[in-house]
Amino acid sequence: MWEGAAVTGVLWVLVAGFAVLDWYAVWRGARDVERLAKPLTMVALIVAALAMGAADTVSGHRLLAGLVLALLGDVALLGGGERRFLAGLSAFLVGHLAYTAAFLPAGPQSLALALPGLVLVVVLVARVARPVLVGAVAQGGPGLGTAVAAYMLVIGAMVVTAWGTGRPLVAAGASVFMVSDALLAHARFVRPWRWASLLVMVTYHLGQVLIVLGLLG
Repeated sequence: MWEGAAVTGVLWVLVAGFAVLDWYAVWRGARDVERLAKPLTMVALIVAALAMGAADTVSGHRLLAGLVLALLGDVALLGGGERRFLAGLSAFLVGHLAYTAAFLPAGPQSLALALPGLVLVVVLVARVARPVLVGAVAQGGPGLGTAVAAYMLVIGAMVVTAWGTGRPLVAAGASVFMVSDALLAHARFVRPWRWASLLVMVTYHLGQVLIVLGLLG
């Protein structure tokens, strides 16, 4: 028991170490370091989830699928260009569907529990959806606008079902994840701003870690 706990602890130290290294690389603009640290953070998180028993439950299997898809999305977004962005967007969209599927059997999914998540989604969408979609269409045409709109719908469903689990860490993680994506979308399609990339990565990693801990802890 203690041996297993020690291994899990070491894995979480690796997750934290790679994440902080990635944040530093983003802050300093060290692309070579980022290309290494960004995927390694997710690899360490996947192994940590396995060590916590993710392979033993249906929700855990779906969580692992979401984490792997997030890793693929991270790798895609390390490259430039619209095609790599769309590949990353697609990976994360399917990943959010996997998270949603993981959350559904993980709690009661009552309206009372899910309502705060729904309110949060509505408020955030009301604030950022229109300028983001206008910017997406301006940059990549109706196809990109449609893809971004579909992504908003899917991540909104993910957040609502996360709150429906009745698990505070899961709800917090999904919400922070959505904030991360809103920051990224605003910086990419509306107006770039200082510290955007760093805040996106900090909230992204925090959201993923909270989801894993909330489902498996």
